[in-house]
Amino acid sequence: MTATLRAALWMTGAITSFTAMAVAGRAVSHQLDTFELMLYRSCVGFVIILSIVMINGRQCELRTANAPLHLLRNLAHFAGQNLWFFALTAIPLAQVFALEFTSPLWVAALAPLVLGERLTATRAISAMVGFVGILIIAQPGSGLGLSNGIVAAALSAICFAFTAMFTRRLTRTETTLAILMWLTATQLVFGLITAGFDGNITLPTWATAPWLVLIGCAGLLAHTCLTIALSIAPASVVIPIDFTRLPLIALIGAVFYGEPVGWALVLGGGLIVLANLVNIRAESTVKPALGN
Repeated sequence: MTATLRAALWMTGAITSFTAMAVAGRAVSHQLDTFELMLYRSCVGFVIILSIVMINGRQCELRTANAPLHLLRNLAHFAGQNLWFFALTAIPLAQVFALEFTSPLWVAALAPLVLGERLTATRAISAMVGFVGILIIAQPGSGLGLSNGIVAAALSAICFAFTAMFTRRLTRTETTLAILMWLTATQLVFGLITAGFDGNITLPTWATAPWLVLIGCAGLLAHTCLTIALSIAPASVVIPIDFTRLPLIALIGAVFYGEPVGWALVLGGGLIVLANLVNIRAESTVKPALGN
């Protein structure tokens, strides 16, 4: 089996997991708010990662020297994930995924400020093309105004971009297991604070519990599959496979939720995907960006 085929198989797992998380998030959105969703997702993830750490005796990896950077990264991810879950309930699933795909373009545009990387012409052009795609999807001049869902999805992509950049800095000194451990631990605390701020945390029921377990497991599995795929094949091969999430979720939205697939989504989403492909082709050594 070739490296490309093995990477494609792992990406199938990532695509399935990301899609399952979106469907599960929408399924419980009427019973739980986004803070509660993040609380229970973090609970599931924390138990899984802690079990792996204890079983394999890898406690020594859980250093705290980079605690401030871990905190910044996980705050960005917590905000982005909450916005992403909210967007799932407010706009069509395909719009959420299309706007999420702008995250690598925000990384390209913001990396000079956060990471000190050089802003190349390709990065600048790709970011501008992606921004045009956002405008087409949002249609700010249509008279309808920007919906809360579109704003939330766009902001979640920016938060995921900061998550990716902080992750890139952390990987210089931290293992993936340590990053995931601090992610789930700190977001469990964030979830408890925000979900319990009003003094009322909705407890899981027999109906919502399976969906919450699916959300927690799918999130970890998606990033595991993506990381393995990127270790087998270059980003220029792996990331374009991830873009098949867009037509897949559009099909799911149309069949199960009656969501329309209009010209704005097709054209805007196509421009965003094209901008990513151009950027990836120019920088085939891009590291994986841990998104939702």
